[in-house]
Amino acid sequence: MSVESEADLRAEAGEASLPGTLPEALRAELVAFRRDLHMHPELGNQEFRTTAAIKERLEKAGLKPRVLPAGTGLVCDIGNWDDGLPALALRADIDALPIPDAKADCPYRSTVPDRAHACGHDVHTTVVLGAGLVMADLHSKGLLPRPVRLIFQPAEEVLPGGAADVIESGALEGVGRIVAVHCDPRVDAGLVGLREGPITSACDRLEIALDGPGGHTARPHLTTDLVTAVARVVTDVPALVARRVDTRSGLAVTWGRIESGHAPNVIPQHAELAGTVRCLDIAAWRQAPDIVVAAIDEVANLHRAKSEITYVRGVPPVVNDPGVTELLRDAMIARRGADSVEGTEQSLGGEDFSWYLEHVPGAMARLGVRTPGERTVRDLHQGDFDVDEHAITVGVELFTAAALIDL
Repeated sequence: MSVESEADLRAEAGEASLPGTLPEALRAELVAFRRDLHMHPELGNQEFRTTAAIKERLEKAGLKPRVLPAGTGLVCDIGNWDDGLPALALRADIDALPIPDAKADCPYRSTVPDRAHACGHDVHTTVVLGAGLVMADLHSKGLLPRPVRLIFQPAEEVLPGGAADVIESGALEGVGRIVAVHCDPRVDAGLVGLREGPITSACDRLEIALDGPGGHTARPHLTTDLVTAVARVVTDVPALVARRVDTRSGLAVTWGRIESGHAPNVIPQHAELAGTVRCLDIAAWRQAPDIVVAAIDEVANLHRAKSEITYVRGVPPVVNDPGVTELLRDAMIARRGADSVEGTEQSLGGEDFSWYLEHVPGAMARLGVRTPGERTVRDLHQGDFDVDEHAITVGVELFTAAALIDL
């Protein structure tokens, strides 16, 4: 292996002596690639155009990407896989969200009605693509110390996430570690946030149907007052759940949809609620379905409403491995110095990257995408979400540095 020694590869803080920095021509190409994805967002398991675009660019670089069995998403191997070294996997999610793009006067705003890359998956995809192109060049010069696998995963936004299908396809075979980034609009571009242990939360989906005989609002005592029953489920169930586990577990039920009734003087026969169950602690998450369902049944029965509950298991928390987190920290410091890394808190967002960590150690970094000095935070999952595209360079160079020093 004709590479520099590990001591040479670990640059002094603030110095960019590692190979694998992003050439200006490729930097401009990646920005254009990201904008093209942003203009053509595709929902989970429908990412055919996105998959084709990634595949075409990797093939142009002489690589041999493999489309996943379902027809969207792909994996691509780089480096020497014959020496038996475990690979470092880089994972990106490629799907968009079913919301309209609300950005005004933006030349690359979504061209697809009610579809937007409002969570930064276009950035994640571009970062892994760019890192792959740089590392393919490093490998051709004998400068890549171990094999690397690029994983472009579909359907992250579709519970329980597309990661399970990717894993089932064998994408983790031969992989020793896996890393990912997620856009963070609270962090300035040029920085990354890191945390050992849990960095996201578990997230499940909850759907409830309540039924009763219906009736006249003048005589609620003769029937099931379904609207009151719904109201009590909305307010009482979260309170009950919060008192049945250790409060430090952060188990929380939050509603996103309520529908019931059509007339002001008619007690309806049917009502529907939907929401999410989130949890900071994996042990409490395993108990959550029984706790939540029991609380719903208790409140519904108290108001003589029949309940039908659909509890959809989502994802456990992403729990960052200490060793892989330290690898990302070392990589970022080698590229941009100690001041480029900051601590980050555990969020209540869910991420199916967690499923990979059930099989191999890994870590997710929060990639800063806020323009330095900007006071407005364009939050995730909102139609006006956008990024400072300098984050693409940072992400690419973080991943290439991690591959180079992961000896």
